[in-house]
Order: sequence, then structure tokens, then C-alpha cells
Amino acid sequence: MPELPEVETVRKGLAPVFADNRIAHVHLARPNLRFEFSEGFVETLNGALVVHLGRRAKYLLFELDNGQTLLSHLGMSGSFLALAPGEPEPEGRKSKHDHVVFELQDGSRVLYNDPRRFGFMLLFATEGLENSKFLKDLGPEPVGNELSAAGLFQKMQRRTGPVKTALLDQKLIAGLGNIYVCEALFRAKIHPQTRCCDLSELQATVLVRHIRDVIRQAIEVGGSTLNDFSAADGALGYFQHRFEVYDRAGDPCLAAKCTGMIARIVQAGRSSFYCPVCQNTEN
Repeated sequence: MPELPEVETVRKGLAPVFADNRIAHVHLARPNLRFEFSEGFVETLNGALVVHLGRRAKYLLFELDNGQTLLSHLGMSGSFLALAPGEPEPEGRKSKHDHVVFELQDGSRVLYNDPRRFGFMLLFATEGLENSKFLKDLGPEPVGNELSAAGLFQKMQRRTGPVKTALLDQKLIAGLGNIYVCEALFRAKIHPQTRCCDLSELQATVLVRHIRDVIRQAIEVGGSTLNDFSAADGALGYFQHRFEVYDRAGDPCLAAKCTGMIARIVQAGRSSFYCPVCQNTEN
């Protein structure tokens, strides 16, 4: 599933395409994705101008000039592809999974492709959008000013479960996913099974710093391309080439002078990758 860096990469790619470019027409190939499209979906979007393309956690937010905002989630396999006027689709592309097509005023097209159809697009009134069921309970952004080590430490003290599982809770920190949590915990030298309430203030400080660094670095290189993800221009992300633990079970640890081998365990149904030496709970 695309995580925050991938969604931010898509946002950055789509923003200039929609800027000062009205939506001429929207085509729907089916009545639903994960959910049915909002009533009046096509009519609301036709002729609208996207005045701002934002992101909250893993959601794209297309703010329209008619008082509505299109909230979009990529799900497991959703992707946008922007084509310039007259530009053909890439050869070999599976267009049968194009479920939503945006035709823009200048002749550009934006195609939403989703083989598994776990993504969705819904319309909400822009005023009060933050109170919608998808956004109202989200925690602070991992690279925003609202995330603080002191705040994270206080919240962790009230939890007894493992820190890895807690960090995947969108109410704690918005937008974090399995890949970047594994990488941040490795850099912070915190074992994924460490109980939240056992996390020290110093560990919380170090963890927040590495969460920020991992997310920023991933955004800089376009996120990670695993399975279906690509940016709006079809480009692939490259952060997977920088993975230090994720999906490296059985490989040597990359830390200097470490003799450990990357291990994998399952926590709450998700794979956790870590170095038993670097992230030893007794260190």
C-alpha cells in the first residue's frame, strides 16, 4: 500500500497539471471503487477548478472552487497517470483498470488506475472537511511542527503494546506505514517489540528525529516502488534501494561493524524487519 512519501510524490506530480486548468469532463468506468462514488460526483467535478491540491496523511485533497473537496485514497494498488495534450499512453499499460478519467481544459488527461479497487474518491464540503470521518481522528503529520518528542513520549506512556504496532496507529502519527516504521526503528536502535510504556524520553526524541529523516529522504527520491506504485508521470520511486531492514530478512546488517543478520517477525498481521544486534532491547 502506498505510504505517505508515495502519496506526497503523487501530489507533487499532479499539482502543476491541475493548476489553473479546469476539469472539462470526468468519465467513470464503473459506479464504485471501494465505495460508491458520491452522489452528483461527475456533475460536481465537471467545470470545476482545483484551487489547491493538498495531502493529509495518505489522503489526497483536491479543493475545488465550488466549495467541495475531492478526497482520494490510493488503497492497495491505485495510481494516477498524467498525460500532456496529445500524449499517448505508455505501451503495455493495462488501461482496462482505468476507472476514472479526468479530461482537463487544456487537453491534458489524468487517469486513475486501480486493479484491486481498494482505493476510493469521495466528495465533501470543504468547510468542515477536517471533521469528516476519514480525517477527524488523525494524529500529527510526521514532518509537521505538531509532532514532538515530548508529545509522543506522553502518549506512549499510556500504552502497553509494542512500539512497532503503536506507530502504525494513524491516531498516534498520521501517514506512517509499515516500511518507514521499520526503517525508523532501526535507525533509532529500538526493538519493534519494545513496550510503548518502556520507551524512554531520550528514545522518543531519537525516534522522532529518525521518523522525520526517513520520511523526508523517501519523499526526496519519489518514495518506494513496490508492486503497483508509480508517480503521476509514470516514474518509479527509488527509496527501496536505501532499505536497511525492510524486506531484507536473512541479509547482513548494513550498520558499520555489526555482525547481525536482519530478522523478520509478524506483529498484528504485519511483517517487522529488524537487526537483533543493533536493536537489542538490552543495548
